[in-house]
Formats: sequence, C-alpha cells, structure tokens
Amino acid sequence: MFFNSLNFAIFLPIVFIFYWFFSNNSKKNQNLILILASYYFYSCWDWRFLFLLVFSTFLDYFTAIKIEENEKKSMRKFWLWLSISINLGLLAVFKYYDFFAVSATEFINGFGFHVEPILIKLILPVGISFYTFHGLSYIIDIYYGRIKSERNFVDYSLFVSYFPLLVAGPIERATHLLPQLKVKREFNFEKAKEGTYQIVWGLIKKVVIADTCALYANEIFDNYSTMNSMSLILGAVYFAFQIYGDFSGYSDIALGTSKLFGIDLLKNFDYPYFSRDIAEFWRRWHISLSSWFRDYVYIPLGGSKGSKLFQLRNVMVIFLLSGFWHGANWTFIVWGFLNAVYFIPLLLLNKNRNNMGEFRLSFNLNSLKIIVNIIFTFVITCLAWIFFRANTIHQALDYIYRMLTNQTFSFQYLHIGRNVEKLIVFLLIFTLIEWNNRNKIEPISGKYSWLKLSLAITAILTLGIFSDNKNFIYFQF
Repeated sequence: MFFNSLNFAIFLPIVFIFYWFFSNNSKKNQNLILILASYYFYSCWDWRFLFLLVFSTFLDYFTAIKIEENEKKSMRKFWLWLSISINLGLLAVFKYYDFFAVSATEFINGFGFHVEPILIKLILPVGISFYTFHGLSYIIDIYYGRIKSERNFVDYSLFVSYFPLLVAGPIERATHLLPQLKVKREFNFEKAKEGTYQIVWGLIKKVVIADTCALYANEIFDNYSTMNSMSLILGAVYFAFQIYGDFSGYSDIALGTSKLFGIDLLKNFDYPYFSRDIAEFWRRWHISLSSWFRDYVYIPLGGSKGSKLFQLRNVMVIFLLSGFWHGANWTFIVWGFLNAVYFIPLLLLNKNRNNMGEFRLSFNLNSLKIIVNIIFTFVITCLAWIFFRANTIHQALDYIYRMLTNQTFSFQYLHIGRNVEKLIVFLLIFTLIEWNNRNKIEPISGKYSWLKLSLAITAILTLGIFSDNKNFIYFQF
C-alpha cells in the first residue's frame, strides 16, 4: 500500500475516524487501533513478513527488560549483544547474504578458480532496515540508562510498527516517540491542518516532481551510451530531484499523516540542496539516519576527539556504513566513500561546522560566495548520485566519462515523448518555491493557504503521475 495510492486514500480516513470517534477517548484504545492499522498496512506488502516484524519487536522488548533487570555488567552485555547479533543477523541474511556470496566468489575466481556462489535469493522484507534501527537504538539506550524499558507490549509494538514510519522512516528514537504513545492524544485542529498541508506538499514532491523526473532519468540512465553530454548532465540532475522529491516527499507524508493522530515524528529533511558545503548537506539530508550513525557509531568510536587520523577513520567508517546501509551493491559503498572524500577536507581544515546557521542573500560579494558554494555542493552531490543510481561501478564511471568527453550540448529527443525544456522550467519553479519557503515546514501554510492548497491539489490531479513510476525509492532499502 503506497502513500500515493487509492488504497491509502481510503485506508487513512477509515483509521482516522476509528481513532478519534471509536476509541472512547482512551489512550489504550488509541494505541490498539493504531497497531492493528499498522499491522494491516504492513501485511498489504507481504503478510508473511509480519511474523518477522513481530519477532523483532518481541526480541527487543524482552531483551530490554533483561538488560534493565540485571545488575551484573556481564549479563547486561550478554543481552545487549544477543539483541544486536540477532537483529543484524536477520538484516544480513535477508539483505546482504547474496551480495557477500557473489563478491566472495568473484574474488576467489579472480585467482583462476571456478566457484559457483550458493545463493538463497530471499525477498527483502520492506522496511527491515528501518525497524531494525528503531529496535537497536532502543536497546542501546536501555543499556546506557538513557531510558527505562517499556513494560507495555502494545505501546512498544506501536513504537516499532507505527505505520507512517514503518517502511521508510524517519528512524525514530524511543526517547522521542514512546513518551507520546504513553499519553492520551487530544484532537488539535491546527495540528491536523498542518499535517494536511504537509501531506499535500509531500504528494507534490512525489507524484509531480519525483515521478516526472523518474521518466527522464530512467530513459537517460538506461540508454546513457547513446546520450550526449547535455543529456547525461541533465540525467544526473533529474535523478537528484527524483530522489529528493521521492524520499523527502515520503517523509512529509509520513510526518503529516502522524500529525493527524496527534503524534510528532522526527524531521527528516531540511532543504538539503540549499546547503553551502557537504557537511551542512548531511545535517539536512536524511537527518534521522545521519543522527543515528552519529549517536550510535561515530561518538562511540571517539567522534571528533583524538588525533586527526582517528577522526578521519571515524568519518570514513560512518560514510561507508551509510552507503552499505542503503543497499547490497558496491555502487552504494562508492557513493558513501565519495561523500567521505568530500567531507574530509572540511574536517582537516576545521570547517565542517562553519555553516550551522541560517543565511540571507543580498547584493554583495558574500551572497555571491554563498550562491557559488550552494551550486558547487549541488554539483558534487549530483556526481555522487550517479554511482547511487547506476547498476554497476563500471556503468557509473562510463556514464561520467561520456558526460565529460562527448562535448555535445544540445537537447536530445527522448522516447518517452515529453518536452525537456518544460521540465527544466518546471524544476526551476519548484526550486524557487522551496527557496522562498525554506524557513517553513512546507510552502502551503501562511497567507492564502486555502488558495495555495487548491492550486497544489489541482497540480497533483493534472500534473501528477500515478501509473508510470509510483514506487518509493527507499522502499528497497
């Protein structure tokens, strides 16, 4: 069940009505309604994997209690590592086993041997990377005494399986979400209205921006050997807008949907393409994942303490893990490595925390410098996205080589039969709207909100794509 599907458009109002009108104003009933809705939502993908979700939930619920009950450090560590090992073991089997098997076989065959890989070809359970990280953060926080273990199984189950964030995040923290699930929610019209605006803007990003760009990006990447430099450059830009509109659009719909039920989720995007350097980009892009790796890997490794050599090691580990988290392909690892390479000069020069605050532009040299930095950051980000989008490292390198050496800069006809120039203008308008509203959650609220809402809905119905490419990219992770 996709957020941009008719099924979800029917499902959401039904859950909303039951939640607010048939819960008898009870926290317990509210949570039961949400957890039943969440399990139904997940079972729509593949009901068999519902058992895996329930098992993972029970594992972390049980081990958290054991960690808290034991005073011996050795036993606390035992239960911690039991949970971590099983959680990561399941993730490794379903997501990475075939990748490791093929990579190991290719390495061995490189020495002249002939070995066939033993593959299990399992279907990847949707959302497993996200709900696994939900559980891990909870267990680690329990171990370090940051929170108390949750004894109400329904409340904890809802924390793990809450349907707005279940399949593609944001990656929530128990310290943020669980306290909200422990109290009765009261209906707040202003919050519901804010949520509605965010849902609509998320749909604009998804069905109007991302899915339109996907048509062009797919055509160019699938036929890159016949494309000129202009088309290859545009292909990288289209994919940059596609993945931003797709993932941030999903996050907006998730956050907006949750607000309809009186629950706030963590912010996941903060206009990342307006970043002045790559460090700021990673403070604005997929914020919940970046902060997860910071808190549970980077800081335990030593963070920014110690010598520069140790800091460089920590940065490289974080970015490589981030790449590997996204998928079982060397292209994702190279994408993570490239972002580490972009980040390291800022770290060495102690400039990685330079651009922390907001900024305004005016007619002066400093503003010109800001614009140049934003464009440069976007360009190197697009270059890295080529590896993210390509099927193989060789394809990505060949794509970049042709882009730099073809030297033909004219618009090519694409078989999808759509106008390239109109899309470029369309993306410029979208960028200007986001730029002018970058200090807000979404552009619809404020003055003339009902007019803007009407225009947005009209754009979704007239310009949106509902059949050509409706899957969310991050569902595969």
